[in-house]
Amino acid sequence: MPKGILKYMIKVIGVRFKDGGKIYFFDPADIEINKGDYVIVDTARGLECGLVVQGIHTESEDKIVKPLKAVSRIATESDIEKMNQNRRDEKKAFEICLEKIEKHKLDMKLIDVEYTFDRSKALFYFTADGRVDFRELVKELAAIFRTRIELRQIGVRDESKMMGGIGVCGQPFCCSRFLSDFTPVSIKMAKEQGLSLNPTKISGSCGRLMCCLSYEQNVYEYLNSITPGVGSYVRTDDGTGTVVEVSLLAGKLKVRLDRNKDGVPKEYSVDNISVIRRAGRQNTDRATEKELRDLED
Repeated sequence: MPKGILKYMIKVIGVRFKDGGKIYFFDPADIEINKGDYVIVDTARGLECGLVVQGIHTESEDKIVKPLKAVSRIATESDIEKMNQNRRDEKKAFEICLEKIEKHKLDMKLIDVEYTFDRSKALFYFTADGRVDFRELVKELAAIFRTRIELRQIGVRDESKMMGGIGVCGQPFCCSRFLSDFTPVSIKMAKEQGLSLNPTKISGSCGRLMCCLSYEQNVYEYLNSITPGVGSYVRTDDGTGTVVEVSLLAGKLKVRLDRNKDGVPKEYSVDNISVIRRAGRQNTDRATEKELRDLED
């Protein structure tokens, strides 16, 4: 940290409003609050009931979105029952909305429905390939539910997060299990990690690059900076040669020596070779490159 810059620590609690949703910070306001409690808080959508997933602790001010709002109160049994009733009614609202979408023949896919805690608004999340004229749908839903209606178009990543599922690894989707926010994922990550550039092997069920590509990216960036890639020309204790295979995590590489080009490549530690000329980056054909770029969105 540069001299003269101080980061103040602020006492907060972490609250989550949906399973796998983002964690929001609130001021505990001198109320004794523990992890696992439900609290009533004021949000941009109005009063909400949320679960405390992080008890009272401190966070640096640069991690907090200002203004930091205070907890209104600990939720009562009545508040929790009201929240649970809203969740039950959301399922009914979902079915009704599906019927109305079919009635109006709208090209959209309904994903989820949420009531605000005080039921002053019902939010309907959907995906669509383009713009959808849902004005008549909104009018009909408002007449049925007698509350403010908001239809919100979301992306395919958000759809997977809301709906959940099992990934190719056999585990529940990271986005619906523990990821609060989506981080940018790029083709560069797959290339630096030596993964297959086959789109079907590095994309998730949402049709975009898998979120887990970003988990160890900083490690691979460092290892790639100190490890010559395949095709690099290096000097070893046995003479010069070309790198034909790299084991990045093990810090090993195999070199085909100039003096024995028809022989079996010899293995060396990265620490025991010096680079004469590094190989160029991994290339892909234009069609595959475009297909991969489309997965980044």
